[in-house]
Amino acid sequence: MNEINIIFEKNNNRSAAYENNNLIGLCAYVINDDKWIINHTEVNPNYKGQGIARKLLQSVIDNARIFKVKIIPECSYAAKVMKDNPEFADILI
Repeated sequence: MNEINIIFEKNNNRSAAYENNNLIGLCAYVINDDKWIINHTEVNPNYKGQGIARKLLQSVIDNARIFKVKIIPECSYAAKVMKDNPEFADILI
């Protein structure tokens, strides 16, 4: 298996996972005022079970902390991971 790269693409409002320059997953957000609303997380079904969605979400979270913005997790995956988890209390609205 080839290496999978997670890249934060601020200009595209997402973190993206690539294998051999092929997009295999993403965690996207929209900007509303000074908040990032995570509205979609998706990974190619051929890559399920490898923790890629979690790495994509973590990339968005890490960058939100760097840019000092709060997150509203609207997509079901982000909400499931982030809600009621004290690790994310500082970043959640």
